[in-house]
Amino acid sequence: MQMKLKLILFSISLLAVWWCFPGCSSRKNNAEAGQDRERERLIAASQAGAMPLFFNPSGPEVPLVGPGDFNSPKELLPRDGLPNFFNKAQKSKELVVAYIGGSITRGDNLYRTQSAKFIQRMYPGLRIKFINAGISGTGTDLGACRIQQQLLHYKPDLIFIEFAVNNAFPEGMEGMIRQIWKSDPYTDICLLYTIYSGQSGIYASGEIPSNIAGLEKIAGRYQIPSIHMGLEASLLEKEGKLLWKAAAGTKTGQLIFSNDGTHPLEAGGNLYAAAIARSVLEMKNRGEVFKHKLPAPLSADNWEDAKMFAPEDIAGFSSAWVKINPLTYPDFKQFSGWFPYVMKAEKPGESFSFKFKGKMIGFFDIGGPESGQLVLEVDGKKTSIRRQSGTLVLKAEESTGRGELINRFNFFCNNRYRGQAEFFELTPGIHTVTFRLSGEKADKKQILGEKQLTDITGNPAKYNQTVVYIGKVLIRGEMIKP
Repeated sequence: MQMKLKLILFSISLLAVWWCFPGCSSRKNNAEAGQDRERERLIAASQAGAMPLFFNPSGPEVPLVGPGDFNSPKELLPRDGLPNFFNKAQKSKELVVAYIGGSITRGDNLYRTQSAKFIQRMYPGLRIKFINAGISGTGTDLGACRIQQQLLHYKPDLIFIEFAVNNAFPEGMEGMIRQIWKSDPYTDICLLYTIYSGQSGIYASGEIPSNIAGLEKIAGRYQIPSIHMGLEASLLEKEGKLLWKAAAGTKTGQLIFSNDGTHPLEAGGNLYAAAIARSVLEMKNRGEVFKHKLPAPLSADNWEDAKMFAPEDIAGFSSAWVKINPLTYPDFKQFSGWFPYVMKAEKPGESFSFKFKGKMIGFFDIGGPESGQLVLEVDGKKTSIRRQSGTLVLKAEESTGRGELINRFNFFCNNRYRGQAEFFELTPGIHTVTFRLSGEKADKKQILGEKQLTDITGNPAKYNQTVVYIGKVLIRGEMIKP
């Protein structure tokens, strides 16, 4: 009987998605492909350091946003709602509300701080701890690896997840949801859908962007509420009342949503936050306390098994590696919220190794002007690396040659440091993995391009190095202790 009820609810959820959005847009013309490339550039350029994990939205610098008067049945799909959170709000003295996502979550006044202030005003007598686990330029793949350490460790009562514009990778999203409910089946979850240039027209035509449609399948499977935060802005743009992309301060009499097409200015962030305010109020009196149950996964390859480790907790390092405290390096203070320490190597041939059972490995590191290159060895054999269609995960395969170089320097390392991550897929099994620092130097001037040569030309020694900074080791599977 329970199984039949679940199937009925799932069918109703899919019907609701179909009814609310007559179609979804999946075909891309050349203009759309160009917009995607520009969005990816903006996301990569936004990668920087950490914000404080805990934040207080009560200050005067945070706009007070209300629900406004926008009303559309397409904005919120409430499904099972947030009953556990609202019940705790009535009976508890302290709550924890967490946000995890990309740069739109990381930044202040892009929606997170305003929506947190609204929730805080709903319950002025409660102590509410707010967590900001937004990391610029990252998606649900890294999110699934870091959610245990950065969110679940603090036992949140409500988690908002925002990754729609940052590689809306469904398998990563499903893995995050399953990890949350394995940790605490009474934690409520709400999915947030932000959008970027070109997608507002899809919403305005009554359709749903294809990347969001993939996430909606997961929301329906797990009966998690979802908020289409860009709907109001899309309709305002259609009515000529909003410009999606313009320089801040442009005087047109219209709302300016963003200056880059992706990251909202304060006015755009207020629209996003108002969508959350409306949705939270609508779900406030829905349902009773219940234990979330995990159905069979939509994807057998979801990232439920993703994990993140401090480097020395999983790996052995050769003698010339140095353990550094980010707080003692001016350029690295921005990363101290992610990395209590960083392992540094600059001598070619230095390596770190670990053993695990699974199918995927990676690292969360710091890129900068001096960044060098690594070689990956699996079970004592060098590997070649190739890109795979439809994913950012690289495929590592046995190589008969010298092994392919993994360059940690890129276009966005021009006189700056950035957090970045890389993943490598292996054949499933038990593996001994070694990353070794190469002495071969990349052509950094060519990588930077002719418009970014001022710093490297004026400070060549800063770039003429082979340094690697490892902040975390990532796996999908289980660590095997030596």
